[in-house]
Amino acid sequence: MHSIKSPSPAYCNAIAALLIVLICCDVVAPLPASAQPSPTAFRRIGSQDESRQDFFPGEIRARPVLGNYTQGQYMGLFCGGQDLAGPQQDFYADPRWGDQGDGTFANPVLNADFSDPDVIRVGSKYYMTCSEFHFMGMPILESADMVNWQVIAQIYPAIDLPGYDSMSKYGGGTWAPALREHDGRFYMYVCTPDEGLFMSTADDIRGPWAPLHQVRAVSGWEDPCPFWDEDGQAYLGRSQLGGGPIIIHRMSADGRTLLDDGTEVYRGDTSEGTKLFKRDGWYYLSIPEGGVGTGWQQVLRSRSIYGPYEGRTVLERGVTNVNGPHQGALVDTPQGEWWFFHFQSHDPQGRVVHLQPVVWGDNGFPAIGTDYDGNGIGEPMKICRKPATGVASAVHYPQGSDDFSSATLHPMWQWNHNPDSSRFSLSERPGWLTLHPRNATTLRQARNQLTQKLMGYRGQATVLLDFAELNDSSRSGLECIGSNFVGAGIRKGGGKTYLYWEREGKETIVSALSSVATTILLRLTFDAIKNEFQFSYSLDGSTFTDLGDSFNESSRDWKGARIGLYSFTAGNHGGWAHFDDFTYEFQ
Repeated sequence: MHSIKSPSPAYCNAIAALLIVLICCDVVAPLPASAQPSPTAFRRIGSQDESRQDFFPGEIRARPVLGNYTQGQYMGLFCGGQDLAGPQQDFYADPRWGDQGDGTFANPVLNADFSDPDVIRVGSKYYMTCSEFHFMGMPILESADMVNWQVIAQIYPAIDLPGYDSMSKYGGGTWAPALREHDGRFYMYVCTPDEGLFMSTADDIRGPWAPLHQVRAVSGWEDPCPFWDEDGQAYLGRSQLGGGPIIIHRMSADGRTLLDDGTEVYRGDTSEGTKLFKRDGWYYLSIPEGGVGTGWQQVLRSRSIYGPYEGRTVLERGVTNVNGPHQGALVDTPQGEWWFFHFQSHDPQGRVVHLQPVVWGDNGFPAIGTDYDGNGIGEPMKICRKPATGVASAVHYPQGSDDFSSATLHPMWQWNHNPDSSRFSLSERPGWLTLHPRNATTLRQARNQLTQKLMGYRGQATVLLDFAELNDSSRSGLECIGSNFVGAGIRKGGGKTYLYWEREGKETIVSALSSVATTILLRLTFDAIKNEFQFSYSLDGSTFTDLGDSFNESSRDWKGARIGLYSFTAGNHGGWAHFDDFTYEFQ
């Protein structure tokens, strides 16, 4: 691995200006025929503002971003490119993401860990779900424009299997799912690595969803996807733990039973994440290959569902710094456009979601993104015009603040492992979330950690904690969990109240509080570009003081960093911790 020193922004701007003069004045000699640009290479430099200028040919293209965003040997002429700075964040990282408010969006379209996303369209609405592993339960998100999303439901509240109550299923649970609508009914299929294949159904996407049904008790299966053919025959495609092969089963029409042991139809390089569909009489497999952080997207087709399949690589990192652009969903609009959702493993957030334009070629395969290096394979784009969905949508985000005034928890919240429903309440003290501490020795092993995904590049989360009824040996506070499990807040002991913080099981007492104090504001501030996190506290509601050391985060157990609330005790009865006014701000 080696690095190349990037030219300064001033140098880049000077070179770009010189090129404009040379090209516009016809000073530059034409390229020989052998060196003429490909249909997706640079063709011109215009004079419009950066926010509007289209450096790239075609109807759906990115606008330029000056800076060293791409590999220099391909884009050095322009001292720039378009894609997001890669997993190792640096000075040139572009902090734009989501809806830009001007008819365009910036990737990632969802800058949070909605890993292994699957998306469907039903009428004019789009619905997404994702893998959640040991977090409860898998969300349903809704969008009118593919860009702005909100969480509207959860598929299950808990996984009723051994280990999910005892905090011992980190990295287990629900892996890459599939979401489908068939004959007016919604279906979700998912595998857990140890327990098997599960499914759930709902007449309304918002629920209620049926309890998880175990279709097959088995270990080592992953990434299922159902498909109903025109003749009514149902199938299920899946992969095997470790990355293949792709296997297709016959399935009962109601989707609850597999009718055979499956037929292998494809074996590739870490082939998983199967998405099975039919288009123009062809059966298609859309699958990620190559692994989470380094992979690419492969599309295969056949006239028979059992093959043989011919394939193409349709999306790769190429000359961009968007590593592993793969695993997701091909989705169309009512207007006939196609788009592709995929993830990028990008710590500390986790696997963030990108959205790329798709054009189906005469060869029957999709062209995704833009082929910057001219090798016939698409690459991810940073800025795109929004999909033509025929719907205008205000800018909004899935995660957010909560004053705990509702009778039930908002589905943006997720418990770490199964919750103990007897030890939390929104009604004991109306307008507050009450947690009754359970016995645990460290934060990682504590039940009833209530979490949200880390969202955006920079932000802060603040919560009011009333600890007056917290008993000796109990802890309660605000947490950030990822590669480091870090909590900060209040610890009771020996009849006294202490400010403390914990990192990976090691506790540090910061100071004792006055016996008069019963409430405290706790805050987590984060800068994901620098990968810096810092807790702080306030006793007067305005002045905040650092609590503990700064720290960094990355993914762990297949999930990115999260913010959460917790309370646990080393004693027999922990009392009560009350939380209010959770305020979550990010950009």
